[in-house]
Amino acid sequence: MVQIKDLKSLSREEVYRFVADHGLPKYRADQLLHWIYERYVADLQEITEFSKTLRSELANLAFISNLELRKHQRSRDGTEKFLFSLADRQTIESVLIADKDRLTLCISSQAGCAMGCSFCLTGDIGFIRNLKAHEIVDQIIAVNRRMAPRRATNIVLMGMGEPLANFDEVVEALWRITGLMGISKRRVTLSTSGLVPKMLELPKRAPDINLAVSLNATTDEVRSRIMPINRTYPIRELMNACRRYPLKPRRRITFEYVLIGGVNDSLADATRLVKLLRGIPCKVNLIAYNPGGQGSMKRPSAEAVQAFQKTIADSNLTVLVRESKGQDILAACGQLKAHYGKGAR
Repeated sequence: MVQIKDLKSLSREEVYRFVADHGLPKYRADQLLHWIYERYVADLQEITEFSKTLRSELANLAFISNLELRKHQRSRDGTEKFLFSLADRQTIESVLIADKDRLTLCISSQAGCAMGCSFCLTGDIGFIRNLKAHEIVDQIIAVNRRMAPRRATNIVLMGMGEPLANFDEVVEALWRITGLMGISKRRVTLSTSGLVPKMLELPKRAPDINLAVSLNATTDEVRSRIMPINRTYPIRELMNACRRYPLKPRRRITFEYVLIGGVNDSLADATRLVKLLRGIPCKVNLIAYNPGGQGSMKRPSAEAVQAFQKTIADSNLTVLVRESKGQDILAACGQLKAHYGKGAR
């Protein structure tokens, strides 16, 4: 019995092998890849470059899988959140953020997350499973197809899950995003909570994308409390890895710092942060905590955010305060929390 293949689940090399195994010329593989990753077809019958006969023959051998959009929400500020259902009915969330001429799509790499960061609602779910490479990439395809002729200009792996905890599938997804989809490596960013060994392996295996590190504290005591990963890879080890991370000229690591009122937003924290980052080509993104659960954590005052930013800027470091978007639809940083196995919210 012939096993019907999901073409999106195949790597570039596997698509070529599939075509060759069925006696088709090599250029048919190029056509398939073009129609799937650049034209975003949802079905083989949409590939009008193929004859009807060829489409029918291929339909007996393969299909093109697609994420199911379960829910779409649009914030007052224009941010959009997408709840997607996977083949096994698990669900993930993606967020599209518009800013002038930039459309940034924040995608997920796991269903749930095992990191347990106390300021992130995804951690409440716990870890369900890793996403396959095509499930990661398909978030981009699904959103781009929906908003055509516009397309996402920037991709950030900052959605649900820790990308480096799903290393092999994320690396394959990155090659598809930059290679098959043609999105510039400079417009793709991977954010990690600090899995040090995988951080150092990433530039050896993946395309030369941007790296963002979720730091969020300046002492091991505080960081271990709000980010359990720090108990395995403490701040000193993480910062040493950042200093060893190979950067091309004019490239920088982005350090993300969620400011939590009364926890990590003091001037002493800002001063320690400056010392930690000394000698690392970097920029700092400050994000005011977005309350979204029942916890006791508080949003910092506007005065505390401004003072924190000034301390860093006065040390000649590039520092930006990231505006929290999509808060009214729980699409802001740390607020993604899809419901698993219970349908859409």
